[in-house]
Parts: sequence; C-alpha cells; structure tokens
Amino acid sequence: MTTTRPRDLLLAFVVAGVVGNLLVLLTYGTLPSFPAPAGATLGVLGLAEAAAGWVLKGRVDRRPGSKPVEPLVAARAVLVAKASALGGALVAGLWAGLLLYVAPRAGSVTAAASDTVAAVVGLVCALVLVAGALWLEHCCRAPDDPEDPDAVR
Repeated sequence: MTTTRPRDLLLAFVVAGVVGNLLVLLTYGTLPSFPAPAGATLGVLGLAEAAAGWVLKGRVDRRPGSKPVEPLVAARAVLVAKASALGGALVAGLWAGLLLYVAPRAGSVTAAASDTVAAVVGLVCALVLVAGALWLEHCCRAPDDPEDPDAVR
C-alpha cells in the first residue's frame, strides 16, 4: 500500500471547492444558515486520529512496555487514515467553496457574515482531520529492520 500523495488530496480539495462554490452560487438564497460549530466534529475526529497515531507509533516502534501491534490492526488504521484524509480534503474543499462565496459578501449581508464564521470553523476542522489522518498513516509505517544488510537507507 502506498502512502497518500499530497497532490491527490490537493486535487480533491480543488475539485470539491469548485463544485461547492458553484452549488452555493446557484442555491445560496434557498439554503438555511450554517451554524458556527457545524464542522467541529471533523476537528474532534482529527484529534482522535492523531492521538491514535501516537499510541500506535509506540507499539509499532516496539517501545518498552507496549504490546506489539497486530498487522491487521495497523492495516485497518491505515485504511481509516487514508479514507479520512481524502474525506477531509473533500469537505475542506466544500467549506472553502462556501467561504469564497460568503466572505466577500460578509460586510453587506448579515447571513453571509455568520456563514463566514461557520465556513472558517469548518475549513480549519476539516484540515485538522486531514493532518490527523496523515499523522496516523505515518505512524503505522513499519520500522526499518536494522538487521537487514540489503535495506536501502
């Protein structure tokens, strides 16, 4: 399994941002207002994935006092991390699309001002999810075997 490439996440972010901006452009007048903590759940998930990464890193590195990690547990964690990174990039793109629409109108439209706060919170929390997922994926990498003389360093 390969690591998540930043360009794939950036592509997902940009495509979702363009689509989100077009959807908001066409339907903003009919949408209800966005609550400020709407995207906070993603931030909590990102922090949980980062914490899981710290725990798994100790187990993968075989630190004293920690149980070795089962290969299937590490594979599942990587699967969750890859899905969360892509999902977080997509949702961050949607929040960015909303932000690009409402931020210029925040001074003149009251609803746009409150939606700007929600979009910023959602964007930041989605990026926290991406960062936590990438950290979890990084922590699940197998350590280099120091006894292998043919290992590339």
